[in-house]
Amino acid sequence: MRILITNDDGIYSPGIAALAQIANKFGEVRVVAPDVEQSSMGHAVTHSRPLSYKKSPIEFPGIEAYRVNGTPADCVALGTHLWSKTDVVLSGINMGPNLGNSMWHSGTLAAAKQAVLFGIKGIALSTPVGKTEPDFKALEPFVEKVLSSLLQDDKLALYNVNFPEHPTDITWTRQSVRLYDGTVIPGTDPMGRKHYWFTVTPLEPADEGTDRWAVENGLVSITPLRLDLTNEEELKQMIKTQPVSL
Repeated sequence: MRILITNDDGIYSPGIAALAQIANKFGEVRVVAPDVEQSSMGHAVTHSRPLSYKKSPIEFPGIEAYRVNGTPADCVALGTHLWSKTDVVLSGINMGPNLGNSMWHSGTLAAAKQAVLFGIKGIALSTPVGKTEPDFKALEPFVEKVLSSLLQDDKLALYNVNFPEHPTDITWTRQSVRLYDGTVIPGTDPMGRKHYWFTVTPLEPADEGTDRWAVENGLVSITPLRLDLTNEEELKQMIKTQPVSL
């Protein structure tokens, strides 16, 4: 099995190093990651300038690793072009969760989505981060168990996986969809210039069975996703009530 690994935190992230070593147990691994942090980049692709890649400045023992001057989606596009017959793309382990509505702007998940657009299985993996780095050694058996399950077949699929700080078990979940109160926090930099931070506050608790609920309760969340955003029920209703004829 040929496994391409990327992320949105950049080539220097301890999360991608941890994932690469675990994935190495399942097949031949190659790392192709952004040269700088690309968090919350979403599914941006670079089309206004050429991309290039260089050998990673840090070593991944026994693994070829490269850095790209582009986005996570760029890394998947270039990585799969340079390394033909890639079987699966793993993205992460992200330093920070990708739960619920954050899937819309996640660069980590975008890399996995880009893989699926190319007909390759994509798996995004994330974990919360606090004042210290996540304990990737403690997460290792859960990461290995998740990969063992999701890599056992060659079915085209897209998965979003989130590991709590101290996992106790693993569960299948759906995406948490909640309303948020957007907040803009003003401030000033050391030069006295104004700047602003954007943050959100959930307006309602997470529903049981969702990704956010699982992580809040110490469970590893695995959410199967799809690229088709069509609201099937709304489509059926509109065809019935407002038919359009040419």
